[in-house]
Amino acid sequence: MTNSDPPLLNHYGAIFSSHSPQLDVTKNRLVIEECQLPLIDLSGLSNHDETVRRACVAAICGASSEWGFFQVLNHGISPQLVEKMRSEQVKLFKIPFERKASCGLLNNSYRWGSPRSTCPKQFSWSEAFHIPLTKVSDEACYGEFISLRAVMIEFAAAMSKLAGFLGSVLTANLGHGKEVIKNLCDEGTCFLRLNHYAACPISPEILGLVRHTDSDFLTILCQDQVGGLQLMKDSKWVTVKPNRDALIVNIGDLFQAWSSGVYKSVEHKVVTNAKMERYSIAYFLCPSYDSSIGSFKEPSIYRKFTFREYRDQVQEDVRKTGYKVGLPRFLVSGRGDLITGSME
Repeated sequence: MTNSDPPLLNHYGAIFSSHSPQLDVTKNRLVIEECQLPLIDLSGLSNHDETVRRACVAAICGASSEWGFFQVLNHGISPQLVEKMRSEQVKLFKIPFERKASCGLLNNSYRWGSPRSTCPKQFSWSEAFHIPLTKVSDEACYGEFISLRAVMIEFAAAMSKLAGFLGSVLTANLGHGKEVIKNLCDEGTCFLRLNHYAACPISPEILGLVRHTDSDFLTILCQDQVGGLQLMKDSKWVTVKPNRDALIVNIGDLFQAWSSGVYKSVEHKVVTNAKMERYSIAYFLCPSYDSSIGSFKEPSIYRKFTFREYRDQVQEDVRKTGYKVGLPRFLVSGRGDLITGSME
């Protein structure tokens, strides 16, 4: 492999040559235990039988506490819409790198690699478009990709509805009204991310996306069947087995803070595949920048903070160290022993 599009190899090679001469390019890919995430049929929430409804809510909240991740079936997003979205996504990423990087598509949101990485283990072998919900319907964002706009509008609306619905289930479970998420979250900060992970035959040590937690309330992921998502469970990495009919939901840092640690924001990453490329689409449910994130009860594990304050701190940490520190920055003094899940 002498070149790549985007030029991930060139960027990675520059970091590797100056920081990590010991990378083993002949190393075999580790076999990581495969897990089946909790699988929840959302049709149970509209069942006439109250026992079934309660069991479905318990499954959602239990998985959010124990795993920080779960899968949902009968989620309201049709296979046909998913297939149309995937087809448009593939067409988008197939255009040459120079055009993706310079033509201003999708609010000029194209990103690739890890510009702030200082060593190979901070480098992500991937490319993505990050589109704020407020820009999804903007015709000026699409250029020649006219057919993408209609599909994106429909897909974003469906993901937004599902995210708000699941968020309200989780807040109601802790005794708060379903309006909590609606009042906190804002289309101006929620966004879709279209991801493409190119095949990487160089070394299994290179990650598609470095280990992290999500800086939102919750994330909904629509992925293909290639696989590669791994999460931390019981202090070890496990591989998530793809399910063609399911969407993956994971709890973000803000829900862990709001729930005072009841719901867990769990570290996850994407490993590369030596032969196959991977596509996924993630929806991020975020509050307005000035929203105050406080716990649903007192005393709390975390002090109150705004989403703007949190984002600024995360970005500062990444600039300084290449890593996201996240919630530990906002711990109430002396209460770190109560933290579980994504915290180390």
